[in-house]
Amino acid sequence: MTEQAPQPAGKPFLYVVVCAAGVAEGVGALLTAARERGWETGVIATPAALNGFFDVAAAEALTGRPVRSAWRTPADPRPFPPPDAVAVAPATFNTINKWSAGIADTLAAATLCEAPGLGVPIAVLPCVADALVVHPAYRDSLTRLRAMGVRFGDPHTGDPSPAGGRPGFAWERALDLLDAAPADQDETPPGPRSAIRYDPPT
Repeated sequence: MTEQAPQPAGKPFLYVVVCAAGVAEGVGALLTAARERGWETGVIATPAALNGFFDVAAAEALTGRPVRSAWRTPADPRPFPPPDAVAVAPATFNTINKWSAGIADTLAAATLCEAPGLGVPIAVLPCVADALVVHPAYRDSLTRLRAMGVRFGDPHTGDPSPAGGRPGFAWERALDLLDAAPADQDETPPGPRSAIRYDPPT
């Protein structure tokens, strides 16, 4: 059995999944806000997001853990404890559609595919251009993921506002969504969360 990553006593652990969108450069705001609200955090990035979309070293300094993008080998220790919640911010058109379709070809996508089945709350902050929002596949993906209990923030296109400038990305909205328990949620604890793996798909 591989060593489990330590977790400070009493602090819930949040997985932050970062996708390749321009606003990803501000993910430190979410990591800082999460820490202020009592979360420990770990970042899982899509492979594309590692190509200059955010400061990996800064994220590692804020979390105290390596940013993950590839699966670990069976002999490697688990770098993060099991998640108490997942925030996908920013969430791109590609990742949302892959997730909805059950395509687990990256660590980020596989983590998202597993989390709903383990009863882990998930908050998503989409960053999708208006031209893609109207695509039928994207609409179907939102419907399917919402039916799975995934919580979505307001859409963000990243386009300039009519008055000039670009609207800010509402990073803390992900935490607000996680704080708001669904009205139909019962008090039965979910199944064991340790099943989220860092192993390649078979």
